[in-house]
Amino acid sequence: MEDSMRPGIPSAEAFRDLEDLMRRYGDDVLRTAYWYVRDIHTAEDIFQDVFLKVSQKLDTFRGDSGIRTWLIRITINTCKDFLKSAWNSKVVPLAEETERRLGGEDDFEEIERQDTSRCVKEAVMRLPVKYREVVICVYYQEMSVSQTAELLGLAEGTVKSRLARGRERLKKLLEGRV
Repeated sequence: MEDSMRPGIPSAEAFRDLEDLMRRYGDDVLRTAYWYVRDIHTAEDIFQDVFLKVSQKLDTFRGDSGIRTWLIRITINTCKDFLKSAWNSKVVPLAEETERRLGGEDDFEEIERQDTSRCVKEAVMRLPVKYREVVICVYYQEMSVSQTAELLGLAEGTVKSRLARGRERLKKLLEGRV
């Protein structure tokens, strides 16, 4: 019996669809996972988990929302499950180290830009989850307020107020730093 005919074994066409999804939305999934777990290696593991789940459930996608929204929702749920897990509470990830080399003026400006970006990202990560979620969706995933509301299962007014409160908190966190 051919593999694609056996139950539980995806067809070659399903793999092509999954590859297309990974190519098109993989960066969004990885970026979202990283914003939640704050560790690139863990985010890569979550990326794999998300696309494993997608490969198993792709045929159940109803189209009630966009495919990107569906993928980000799966990513957020997978991240939340990871953050609640006993594994996460007992394991401390190694900090990533980056090497910086000073060269010319352009290198200095790039390092300054990276430092500013790092400060902003750290401030976003220090926001309470309810504010962080909307900030990440709107500013980093470039989603509209209505898309964010749909993704997070919130009213648009709630997203707008959390976004405003999140920006206020970010402003206070970043005063004097950026």
